[in-house]
Amino acid sequence: MAFDACLLSALIKELNTVASGGRIEKIFQPERDEIIFQMRTHEGGKRLLINAGSNNPRMGFTEMQKENPMQAPMFCMLLRKHLTGALLSSIDQIGFDRVAKLTFNTRDELGFDCKKYIIAELMGKYSNLIFLDSDMKVTAALKTVDFTTSSLRQVLPGMRYETPPSQNKKDPQNTSFDEFSSLFSEYPQEKTVDKFITSSYMGISTALAREIAYRASGSFDTSLATCDKDTLYCHFSKVFESINEGSFTPTIVTENGVPVEYSFTRLSFYGPNFEYRAYDNISSALDSFYLERDRENRIKQRASDILRMLTNAETRLTKKIDSQQKELTDCELGEKYKKLADLITSNIYMLKRGDKSVEITDYESWNDEKQAFETLVIDLDERLSPASNAQRYYKLYNKSKIAKIELAKQIAIAQNELVYIYSVFDALTKAETAADLTEIRDELFRSGYASKMRGYAASKKEHKPTPSEFRTTNGYRVLCGKNNYQNEYITHKLAEKHDYWFHAKNVAGSHVLMITNGEEPPEQDFTDACEIAAFFSKANGSQQIPVDYLLCKGVKKVPGAKPGFVVYNSNWSAYVTPNEERINSMRVNK
Repeated sequence: MAFDACLLSALIKELNTVASGGRIEKIFQPERDEIIFQMRTHEGGKRLLINAGSNNPRMGFTEMQKENPMQAPMFCMLLRKHLTGALLSSIDQIGFDRVAKLTFNTRDELGFDCKKYIIAELMGKYSNLIFLDSDMKVTAALKTVDFTTSSLRQVLPGMRYETPPSQNKKDPQNTSFDEFSSLFSEYPQEKTVDKFITSSYMGISTALAREIAYRASGSFDTSLATCDKDTLYCHFSKVFESINEGSFTPTIVTENGVPVEYSFTRLSFYGPNFEYRAYDNISSALDSFYLERDRENRIKQRASDILRMLTNAETRLTKKIDSQQKELTDCELGEKYKKLADLITSNIYMLKRGDKSVEITDYESWNDEKQAFETLVIDLDERLSPASNAQRYYKLYNKSKIAKIELAKQIAIAQNELVYIYSVFDALTKAETAADLTEIRDELFRSGYASKMRGYAASKKEHKPTPSEFRTTNGYRVLCGKNNYQNEYITHKLAEKHDYWFHAKNVAGSHVLMITNGEEPPEQDFTDACEIAAFFSKANGSQQIPVDYLLCKGVKKVPGAKPGFVVYNSNWSAYVTPNEERINSMRVNK
């Protein structure tokens, strides 16, 4: 992504106009590598986010609301101790690198005025947040760096802060035409323009270098030999003039609605097949770009243990069902055992102890070709008497008969358990917050699954579930469960007998409740609720999805069944094709 030194420089100019002089009210650490400063500025309340993660390092104002851990990490507690109530006096860029210095005016333990600093190094896998005292010595760091990690620079408490090692590249802000011309001539002419820019100058991303090349030559992959030096320098210098003047056009490039790139200036080199969305400020562009990406990645990471456990359970149940079905097929030999036992009993006079086998005519099997009855060779245990051999086959028959009944029961139990596992898989795809994942873990723990998770125990404190809420065309309130725990809650605790209940037919999906307050909703509202039920089901993506609906008084919970399992009859069915954009427009708690 294009979070380079150029974008950071533009962003800092933008942030200083609002954040300078802002007072820190609260500090949060919702993620291991992310800090949020809630501050009061001359434009009102603002939330300054600094992410020092390896995947998406960035900083800027954010409107995203994130859940915070029950107990704040030690780094967050330290920042709260020293910076709560402090004034953010300035944000500066160190050199022309992806390093920002935040200066705070505060008081020390004795009440004397002092300065404290936070260094935000936003450099991919080397990103870090470092808290410095008034002497620029490290008080704490989000990621400590010792001699075993790096021999060039260590970041440890008590050490004086040192800037990251130089890259031996030129500063693009201070380059002259003569210097640019000299570097241009010395660089291999067969190389592309963007390679020349990124190799010669620090702090410029590949995306921005390609944009400069595109503006100068009409192609982002043109070579130096075919590019006019004067024109290239003109567009190169204009980019940095716009940064110095604070003239930005924050833009996100999207493909089929999916964000692929962002910058403080328009990136035209992607071509006409891409969409370009302009924003009022860089913080808004970054917020929009990372909103969905961060949520999906965060949920995926936090749910990895649940996904692994469910996958193992699915594999185990599938193998168990296959094995039991093979045993059930073998039980079909039971009738053959009974027939052999009957033949031995009816011809017992022909047998004696010590016989290893006997050939007996089967008067129930006529061979048309031979015009005679079939004969069967029956194996015998020479140690047993004829009567005992007959009993041996009767016992095999009775064993297979009992096994057939029990195996059918066990297969049904395993299949129901597999259906439940699939319903939790479906709930996992709809989880939007950490609270949703906690509810799924609690449900699995109480169902006997999550007890296998190391160190996990279900919460003893009951909390109120938060299902998704929608409003239909005519304003009827619709609740949608995102997991079996929420499904149970809305179906068996919130629902009144005159409300309507919806569920996609014969597939795992959400319970959907339309609260009617005793009224009979119009036809369009039933369609809205059916589309919500179809969208939040495993059948989503198909056409004409069947959805069952009925009054809630007809939905019954099965005693002893897994959470979310219900039975019903006397329902109606509708066929709908849900539209994601329309579903989102009906959502209340977005």
